[in-house]
Amino acid sequence: MSEIILMSDARVAAIPVQESGESLVDVRDALLTDDRKHEDSHGAEVHLRRGVLERLLAAQSLLPDGLRLLFVEGYRPPALQRHYFERYADELRSAHPDWPADRIRTAASRYVSPPEIAPHSAGAAVDLTLADADGRELDLGTAMNASPEQSDGACYTGAGNVSGAARANRALLGQALGSAGLVNYPTEWWHWSYGDRYWALMTGAPAAVYGPGELVGS
Repeated sequence: MSEIILMSDARVAAIPVQESGESLVDVRDALLTDDRKHEDSHGAEVHLRRGVLERLLAAQSLLPDGLRLLFVEGYRPPALQRHYFERYADELRSAHPDWPADRIRTAASRYVSPPEIAPHSAGAAVDLTLADADGRELDLGTAMNASPEQSDGACYTGAGNVSGAARANRALLGQALGSAGLVNYPTEWWHWSYGDRYWALMTGAPAAVYGPGELVGS
């Protein structure tokens, strides 16, 4: 298995950001959306950078007839990102009181990005899955946002402990999104991004084009 680079890796934080200033746009008129994250984000989650949305539409056009992307979460306010990260880190501290702070940070970043570099807070990342023509989710092996502990590691994109159908659906999703220029965070099959620091490191781009910020309108 190739090396998995986590969001906590110093190589990610070292990537410079050359902010494009591109707007955040509401995706609901363009993509099938799910409201499971609405209570936390109060509507912010249905926004993405325009360039990311355009690439999702390109990816969707590559899917077989009868399938489409099901969008769950895009932009995440920095304060909410910090809350998610600290909450999960607290869970890890309780479970592993002997772990030093750097190990907690690394382990937490398998599941929640450190707030200062989070692709979601740049409007550059999307959590999504596949649905059929009636909007029913396909089997991709775990519930979206299942942690490594909850899923026994099956949340990792390349996990072997999922069904053949789930692996095939993950491959289908990956082929479409990868062809459109997005990159996957390999500990979460549902998380894909474009234009952020992680994307830049994975693709060899000299800089990210989207950095974290507040939603001030589209």
